[in-house]
Amino acid sequence: MTREEKSQVIEELTAQLADNANIYLTDISGLNAVTTSALRRACFKANVKLAVVKNTLLEKAMEASDKDFGELPTTLKGNTSVMYSETGNAPAKVIKAFRKKSEKPLLKGAFIEEAVYLGDDQLDMLVDIKSKEELIGDIIGLLQSPAKNVVSALQSSGGKLSGILKTLSQKEG
Repeated sequence: MTREEKSQVIEELTAQLADNANIYLTDISGLNAVTTSALRRACFKANVKLAVVKNTLLEKAMEASDKDFGELPTTLKGNTSVMYSETGNAPAKVIKAFRKKSEKPLLKGAFIEEAVYLGDDQLDMLVDIKSKEELIGDIIGLLQSPAKNVVSALQSSGGKLSGILKTLSQKEG
């Protein structure tokens, strides 16, 4: 690979790092062609991009990036594949589901919305991370619950102030 080609790859990797808030580093070495193809299909279905990278080029792209990857570059040993996703837990779910049939991919580390996670033991926690959309949905649900109670109380009281107060005081107890 020429110096120009390496520079081009580093630029492309730097752009990928800038464009994605959720980045997983994995080890898929040792997977045969059939298993690798199955992993790629699983990633595609989950809207996760999978790419095999050279550690030195990825490390240079991380250095060139505006993001603080913390200790994540220390995981760049051996074979490394990168998973990019718009949803923070999507790659973790793909890895966990895939590992029911195979011992790989192994999670080296992840960068999720500016937080760094190191090691394969973080996988279960990453599966449980909620996306921004899921959190917003939970908050809206929690906020709607008291409002629904008030509306219900207003409707059941017949709309008279004394009935409304009576119904609301019964709900408190």
